Amino acid sequence: MKNTLAIAVLALLFWSCQNTTSQQETTEEATEEANEHAHHQTDEKPDETKKKPKSPKTSAMANIGDNHVHIEYGSPSVRGRVIWGGLVPYGEVWASGAHNATSINFGNDVIIGGVEIPKGKYAFFTIPGEKEWTVIINKNWDQHLADKYNQEEDIVRVTVAPQENEFAEALKYSVVSSDDTKGYINFEWADLKIALEVVNN
Repeated sequence: MKNTLAIAVLALLFWSCQNTTSQQETTEEATEEANEHAHHQTDEKPDETKKKPKSPKTSAMANIGDNHVHIEYGSPSVRGRVIWGGLVPYGEVWASGAHNATSINFGNDVIIGGVEIPKGKYAFFTIPGEKEWTVIINKNWDQHLADKYNQEEDIVRVTVAPQENEFAEALKYSVVSSDDTKGYINFEWADLKIALEVVNN
């Protein structure tokens, strides 16, 4: 009788331990699952809140002959706005991009508008007009927009005629080679395009 009672008690204790272990495992699994779910939510949150820049910094580059021309600029988008005579006023010096002044780097000496320009890095400004634009190559390339623009640091000013163009939502520069001796810096945004001739010196 004592043996039977002892066996029954041992069986009861074994079952109780197994049940407790099972409950602990279930609880641990639930906790791990909850933590994993919370971890996923944490990982995804930055992606949901992260926004693409409205005016991303970008670049355009190509060779004109053996001269490497490199342009860095901020590229804003139209986003339904009136650009010419609106967001970009007529008759005012403009950085011709977003954020900092647009910069242009010539690997070799060039001639623009009949003026010899030593190789190096410069600011590219414009003064938009309804019928004519003034393109400016300026010594001070490292500045925020045109905040520190100084006309005395201009190397050359060239008058160009804007052309109607296929609509470009984002502002875009390109360097196009005509032959080994000359090419163009093209600027396109909204419904307009301008082209500046660059001649290797």
